[in-house]
Amino acid sequence: MTRNPAANREQFRPADHPNEHFILSTVVGSYPKPKWLNRARDLYHGELEVSAADRASDEPRGSFDIDVDFDEENWQEAKDDASRLITDEHERAGLDAIVDGEMRRNEMVEYFAHRIAGYEFHGPVKVWGHNYFDKPSVVDEVEYDETWLVDEFAFTDDVAQRPVKVPITGPYTLANWSFNEHYDDDAELSYALAELVNTEVEKLVEAGARYVQIDEPALATTPDDHAIVGECLEHITDGIPEDVRIGLHVCYGDYSRIYPEILDFPIDEFDVELCNGDYDQIDVFTEHEFTADLALGVVDAHVAEVEPVEDIVENIKRGFEVVPPERLTVSPDCGLKLLPREVAYGKMENMVTATRQVEAALDDGDIDLPRVAARADD
Repeated sequence: MTRNPAANREQFRPADHPNEHFILSTVVGSYPKPKWLNRARDLYHGELEVSAADRASDEPRGSFDIDVDFDEENWQEAKDDASRLITDEHERAGLDAIVDGEMRRNEMVEYFAHRIAGYEFHGPVKVWGHNYFDKPSVVDEVEYDETWLVDEFAFTDDVAQRPVKVPITGPYTLANWSFNEHYDDDAELSYALAELVNTEVEKLVEAGARYVQIDEPALATTPDDHAIVGECLEHITDGIPEDVRIGLHVCYGDYSRIYPEILDFPIDEFDVELCNGDYDQIDVFTEHEFTADLALGVVDAHVAEVEPVEDIVENIKRGFEVVPPERLTVSPDCGLKLLPREVAYGKMENMVTATRQVEAALDDGDIDLPRVAARADD
């Protein structure tokens, strides 16, 4: 199945957009959580500790558990408040398509596994250094038991003034980053999960979503399985109308092992992490005509410094080596959740400023565009 990105892109142009050219700006998904939300989470789970200095002077020194009635209603309110806050932060930065920073999610596989029948948890697994991952096990046939993101989207869409993008972990990563104790192999599990993801995307579309991003970071570590991911995407996009924008985000890896094969995927937009590698792989995408829209990382999610606007302008121009401006989306390389919040905001704000400057320069004819082959439907 092929899709038509030009059929859904223009809906994200703001009514008051200042330039004739329009380069879509967004974020990949995750964003630093306010510190108070992490404290609220610990309080909800009964894990919050404070030093004795925070208590009256006659208390013994050391630490102690806070005994307070912080129930489910309080915890939901805290997540709602965080979602409002980060949604507003994304809009203040000027992004064209926003996300609530995944304020309700803990981890990109664990969050979904808790909501899919057939998964079980048996404790954290050490993945590298001192880092642990609560890796789930598939012990039975996976089934769609409840909606995953519909309520999250509905809330964010209600408080947002701009279009909302919905990131969702893809079936291949959900399979690859789990213990498979039921299916014959990860491919069979991936296809089963793809049917569930399709159900969720259909429900999101019914709720009004028009921009869905499938996250498949596992593909960067196992690129030879790109055919499995392609088949999964066929299942996911089955029946999804063309006015819904479907993106695919794949983290840093050897893109030459999946390109140009990904051009056969039924997606509107391919999101790549190139800023982190100083665009040393940009030529991979010029060896064959890039027929999808390109979502290009133009600020580095792994560096806790805010790039100057002039540097981001040059990064945006690198995208024109692959696609013309009307097919370029700009975003950070990846999720920003590990950065200090003020740095994350500064990156977004400067990214939007740089994008608007590039658009204005294009309007004035001040940027010489490389010759990029036009798409057949242009």
